[in-house]
Amino acid sequence: ASSLSAKHFVAASSSSDGFSRVGFRRSSIVPVSTSFGFSNRRRSRSRRLEVQAAGNTFGNYFRVTTFGESHGGGVGCIIDGCPPRLSLSEADMQADLDRRRPGQSRITTPRKETDTCRIASGIADGVTTGSPIMVIVPNTDQRGGDYSEMSIAYRPSHADATYDFKYGVRSVQGGGRSSARETIGRVAAGAVAKKILKEKAGTEARLIFQSDNHSSFFIIAYVSQVHKVVLPDDSIDEATLTLEQIEDNIVRCPNPEYAEQMIAAIDAVRVRGDSVGGVVTCIIRNVSRGLGFPVFDKLEAELAKAMMSLPATKGFEFGSGFAGTFMTGSEHNDEFFMDEDGRIRTKTNRSGGIQGGISNGEVINMRIAFKPTSTIARKQNTVTRDKHETELIARGRHDPCVVPRAVPMVEAMAALVLVDQLMAQQAQCMMFPINPALQEPLESPPRDEANVP
Repeated sequence: ASSLSAKHFVAASSSSDGFSRVGFRRSSIVPVSTSFGFSNRRRSRSRRLEVQAAGNTFGNYFRVTTFGESHGGGVGCIIDGCPPRLSLSEADMQADLDRRRPGQSRITTPRKETDTCRIASGIADGVTTGSPIMVIVPNTDQRGGDYSEMSIAYRPSHADATYDFKYGVRSVQGGGRSSARETIGRVAAGAVAKKILKEKAGTEARLIFQSDNHSSFFIIAYVSQVHKVVLPDDSIDEATLTLEQIEDNIVRCPNPEYAEQMIAAIDAVRVRGDSVGGVVTCIIRNVSRGLGFPVFDKLEAELAKAMMSLPATKGFEFGSGFAGTFMTGSEHNDEFFMDEDGRIRTKTNRSGGIQGGISNGEVINMRIAFKPTSTIARKQNTVTRDKHETELIARGRHDPCVVPRAVPMVEAMAALVLVDQLMAQQAQCMMFPINPALQEPLESPPRDEANVP
């Protein structure tokens, strides 16, 4: 049964066949093509539910909904579930937005946007109120005319065709919601999540934070591969890696020698109108035990979903990753030992800081693969919307390699997962007294017990 609807979320309509039919809406302007029936004994008249498309919200306790299109009026996010009384301003978000913004260097898109954010709600007297926080970033450098040919011809490996297949309508300019410009909302929300983690780790608890040196808590990502240039594992010390080392060059690789090779690889394809992919490595230091759940909501599963939801991602590795398949159990197992502080630790970390879906206190590490940018300035074979084969040279401004700007996006998604897991941990596991031999206390110990002068 097909019908048109402009209703938001759920609307009901009656039917005369004695069944209630549910149609999942692909768009508010496209007819529903599928429905199914179920009996309704309570009502003599059945009702029809019409559900609109979703998929724009991430998180359970710290919920982030992003909005906007690449060439619309603006983009942003709504953060729901942020704790009250957190000191917050636009400046807390702007630093990471500046790392993500276009036009940073010759190896990024030349689109010029300041990506200046504005907090529109959820703040009073410089602190969060506990109500939804709305962050808006206007688009100021749109060139919708660059996409005129793409309104009738699909870009290979882009979301143009699949969006049309699903919704029957799409935002042609810049790819709409499939554009990486959508990630502005993620990065803004991730900056808030980072601040919560920093405040929680540094002043109130040791739930997320194990070290006595509060300044060392870190979520940090860097570029470890561009095309065929691969950063060797032993070329950097992840234990002492700093943000300054990563931000020291335009490709965000902490090793200067390999950074130059990566930049050269991007330059080589950039001048030919082509693109390359790469890998971003993310490490999370000083995460305590106990975050995550067994079975479906494992911490690595949540991180994988977060990372694979980013544009252009094609692969995710955690801990030993695929290399672990070449090892035996005796080689791969992380044996336990007692450290000098009386804590249970592992001698190696092939588990990547998570075992059985729950963090074990070791460093969490993961690698995310990004494909070459789909939109390139070279002639390609494609088809038109009315199913005729043709050729296309895509226009517009696009990154020849997405990985340098993906670094703050990866950090943001990691922070969003950790904050959500922290809230879940407190809600379930900290309601009753803990086992101090195995669990870290929710509240900081008294200053004399903590040996703090």
